[in-house]
Amino acid sequence: CTVRQWDSDEPVPRAELLAGVAGKQGLLCLLSDRIDKEVLDAAGSSLKVISTMSVGFDHLALHEIKKRGIRVGYTPDVLTDATAELSVALLLATCRRLPESVEEVKNGGWTTWKPLWMCGYGLSDSIVGIIGLGRIGQAVARRLKPFGVKKFLYAGSRPKPEIAAEFEAEFVPITRLAEESDFIVVTCTLTPETEGVCNKDFFCRMKKNSVFINTSRGAVVNQEDLYDALVNGQIAAAGLDVTTPEPLPTDHPLLSLKNCVILPHIGSATYATRNTMSVLAANNLLAGLKGEPMPSELLL
Repeated sequence: CTVRQWDSDEPVPRAELLAGVAGKQGLLCLLSDRIDKEVLDAAGSSLKVISTMSVGFDHLALHEIKKRGIRVGYTPDVLTDATAELSVALLLATCRRLPESVEEVKNGGWTTWKPLWMCGYGLSDSIVGIIGLGRIGQAVARRLKPFGVKKFLYAGSRPKPEIAAEFEAEFVPITRLAEESDFIVVTCTLTPETEGVCNKDFFCRMKKNSVFINTSRGAVVNQEDLYDALVNGQIAAAGLDVTTPEPLPTDHPLLSLKNCVILPHIGSATYATRNTMSVLAANNLLAGLKGEPMPSELLL
């Protein structure tokens, strides 16, 4: 087959994407590429398969894609462990104030040992709430359990008793999860139901010493409400690997807060995981072009 490649780590410019996709049978894209009606129209009726190198698919206009009978491949499972590791790392960095502490060492703020200086919150004997007990949510719980977590709560579209049994996790309404959890980790899929679910009402229900972590999608969180909650001491701290938009503008208010740790969407960023994602995305594309079953097809 003939391949046209955008050979850069930077996102393909919109005009280049629209011109390049014309008349193509397959498209391999990243989550930074917005595949909407305009792109599909530019591709024309020849486009048969789209393969995205991501587990998320909110950048794809699925309604339009389904209407046109285009198959979609994606890369679930292979990034579960890496994203779960990052979620735990971000939680620990946030609750134990690691970025603040590093900065204090660099700027001379470390003068002597002080009883309460740089104190944070520990996981031992805590209640952890997980929003979205899917593959990544389960992997996060599995890694947090040895820290001595007292209880796991989870919220989502439906209870999952067989899965939750491993962690003795209790299915609760999201309001109760907010009220009772010491740590909240968001790992759910972005859907119309989850968009903006972590909002003012949610943060107002949280404990003042609680820590909020989001490694799902930025749009699950109302960032203005999160900023207010952090500034006003409604919650203790937040750690985000995902934001709206991405990248977050350098003058965004959240970046001015010491109690908010923000990472550049690196949940799956290990060499092994990204290589596996690349191979799976390519194999999905090739299988779709041949009319064969994809290794990982998103059923529309």
